[in-house]
Amino acid sequence: MDSFLHDMSWVVPLRSPALTQIFHALTLLGYMEFFLVLLPVGYWLWDKALFTRVAILVGIVGLSNSFLKDLFQDPRPPLALALDGRVGDSFGLPSGHAQVATAMWLWLAYEIKRPWAWVAAILIAAGVCASRLYLAVHDVEDILAGIILGLGSIAVLAVLISDDFKAWHNLDPKVQLAGIAALAPLMWLIWPRHPLPVSIYALVAFLFFWWLGRMIEQRSVHYRRHKNWIVAGLATVVGVIVLFGFMWISAKPLNVLPKEAALAIQFAVISLYVTALAPAAFRAIGLADRSAP
Repeated sequence: MDSFLHDMSWVVPLRSPALTQIFHALTLLGYMEFFLVLLPVGYWLWDKALFTRVAILVGIVGLSNSFLKDLFQDPRPPLALALDGRVGDSFGLPSGHAQVATAMWLWLAYEIKRPWAWVAAILIAAGVCASRLYLAVHDVEDILAGIILGLGSIAVLAVLISDDFKAWHNLDPKVQLAGIAALAPLMWLIWPRHPLPVSIYALVAFLFFWWLGRMIEQRSVHYRRHKNWIVAGLATVVGVIVLFGFMWISAKPLNVLPKEAALAIQFAVISLYVTALAPAAFRAIGLADRSAP
C-alpha cells in the first residue's frame, strides 16, 4: 500500500510527447493565470454573486492547502521524475491542484444544476488530478488528500452562505471587512512554521479587496453585462488584457518591495479591478448595460 501511495516510477513508461502536451494543458487549470481569466469572465459575463462565491472558495482552498502543506511537510516525488518545474521546493501533501479542481468545478456543477455540468465538472477535475500524477509532481496520497479536502471545502462554503451563518451576513460591512483583515494575524499565530508562505498575504488581500469591491459594486456601480453579447464579450476580452497588462507592468516596480507586500498589492488591485473598477469603467464607456439602476 505504501508503494502504491508514494512510488511514482510507474508513470514514466506511460509518457509520450502527445500525452505530455495534454497533461501540461490540463495542469494549467490549477495555476494563477487560469483564475485571472476565469474569475473576471464569470463575474463580468455570467453571475457576480456566483463568482463571488467561487472567489471565496478559491481563497478557502488556498489558505487551507498552504496550512496543511506546512503542517505535514510531506516531500513531493523525486525531482528527477517531475515534468513541471513550477513547483520548486514546496511540499506535496495535499495537492492544491486536486483540492481546488474538486472544490471549484463540483461547486459550479452544483450551482448550474444540470447533468451535463456534473459530467463536465467530474471530467475536468479528474483530468487536473491525473495531470499532477502524470507530471509526477504529486503522488497518489497527495491527490487523494486533495480530493477529500476539496469536498470538505465545498462543505465549508455551503455553511458560510447558509442561514447557519446568518450572524455574519447581518454584520455591518465594515465589521465584515475587519473580520477578513483579521485573518492575517490569525494565520501568523496558528501557522505551523515561520516565516509564512508569501502567498498567504496575497490570499488575505485577495479576499479582503474582493469583498470590498463587491460591496462598492452593489452600492454604486450596479453592473450588468451589455445586452449585446458581442459588446459584452469585447468588454471582457479588453478587461482581461488590461488585467494581464497590469500584472506585467507592475512586476518590475513592485520588485523593490518585499515579496509579501508586492504580492499583496497585486492581488488587492486584481480583486478591486475585477469586482468594481472594471465594471464601473464598462458602464462609463458604454460597454455595459446602462439601464441598470
